Amino acid sequence: MEVFMHHCHHKLPSLLSRTLFKASKKSYIYCTIHTSPSVSAVSKPVIPPALVSRLFLPSNLREGQEGGDLTCRSQRLMLQTGLIHPSNPGCFYYLPVALRSMEKLVRLIDEEMWAIGGQKVDMPALCSAELWKKSGRWELMGKEMFRLLDRHNAEYCLGPTHEEAVTELFASQTMISYKKLPLLLYQVTRKFRDEQKPKFGLLRGREFYMKDMYSFDINEEAALHTYHSVCQAYGRIFDRLGLKWVQVQAATGNIGGTLSHEFQLPADIGEDQLLVCGNCGFSANIETIDPGQTECSMCQTGTLTESKGIEVGHTFYLGTKYSETFKALFVKASNVPAVAEMGCFGLGVTRILAASIEVMSSEDAIHWPGLIAPYQVCVLPPKKGSKAHEVTSMADELAQSLGNSLPNLRGEVVLDDRMQMTIGKRLKDAKILGYPYVVVIGQKALEDLPLFEVICQQSGETMFLSKEGLMDLLSRVETI
Repeated sequence: MEVFMHHCHHKLPSLLSRTLFKASKKSYIYCTIHTSPSVSAVSKPVIPPALVSRLFLPSNLREGQEGGDLTCRSQRLMLQTGLIHPSNPGCFYYLPVALRSMEKLVRLIDEEMWAIGGQKVDMPALCSAELWKKSGRWELMGKEMFRLLDRHNAEYCLGPTHEEAVTELFASQTMISYKKLPLLLYQVTRKFRDEQKPKFGLLRGREFYMKDMYSFDINEEAALHTYHSVCQAYGRIFDRLGLKWVQVQAATGNIGGTLSHEFQLPADIGEDQLLVCGNCGFSANIETIDPGQTECSMCQTGTLTESKGIEVGHTFYLGTKYSETFKALFVKASNVPAVAEMGCFGLGVTRILAASIEVMSSEDAIHWPGLIAPYQVCVLPPKKGSKAHEVTSMADELAQSLGNSLPNLRGEVVLDDRMQMTIGKRLKDAKILGYPYVVVIGQKALEDLPLFEVICQQSGETMFLSKEGLMDLLSRVETI
């Protein structure tokens, strides 16, 4: 038996090898070998143009229908075009087209925050009452804070802001070196405030999206440098959106600190009263000015005039208000621990979205900031059965070509395929939705040199262009 086993032991590898080889010869045709392609061989998927007939755009208001308590332009237009849909008081469904715009706005904000060293995080919306009691703001926030108990009777709130949470996070990281500062942490998340009277649609809601950033610095000088750096980034965001804005002196409120500014969009429906000097440009929220004061304290010669604004951003220099309480320490160059100096900076994402519509649109049509228009181009084929119907395929090809030949228009083209409707009716829909460019495939597309009617909705200009001219025009459209 031992001899037999010894013989098998020596023969087994070769027997097994021959057996596997024979098996592989019989079955190799059924096997697929997957190898990783080179990066250059991988191509992005072709994105077909969006079809208007398939867009989820429920019309909430019809022509001639009363809008109830719709008290501002942006609320009415956003509901009428199906960008949002009401849920609970002060809460809305953000529907696909509006969400595309909001995601672009977030990308724009990300770009500017990264440019100044911001790092994106995501903090819990459910916040422990212990944190807020430690800072003294649990009672200070009053009825605006949503509070709840879990099954163990522990108290929580839905975070309206995150100073306490982010400071605890920083404090939990022991021995943070001064070399890591300034540290700028930010997030874009839902916030919750129990507004007594939600109104103006997304301008004053109970649930909304906000970008909130928190900075940690080694001393006051560095913290103020960071403060002004963030303020400049905010200005660039509004400039890139093409919005008229003003930075005003503001009160610190229940957030605290010793320095604060608001970023306001001048608007008649604005709830903030502003005072602006026509001589030196000094601006302030009326809350920070002595009652009855009309002379500018900055230049001593200008007169303060009153106006209204929509607050879309707010910045605070906090000093050590929170870092002292939560022991948010870093290690100095001398290897001695010190309390970090803080700032906090908010941007109302959904408020910017609605406010830009409010200040840029007409009563019957949305005008988007170009960068955040949900789609840049809408292509209108001819009506079914019309004289130009034979060039319908040209409209399909053009929409495909624009979206896949021009990198800046990838995913930015929509085709209004509702060809049972007249061009006029579809043009009206395109106007109210505010596509920056509308391309009409009409009679001139039948000519030997096909021409397309191009309507620039931002300027109101109409032109007739060849395909090459159209591609050249649209290749210069800035997207994000």
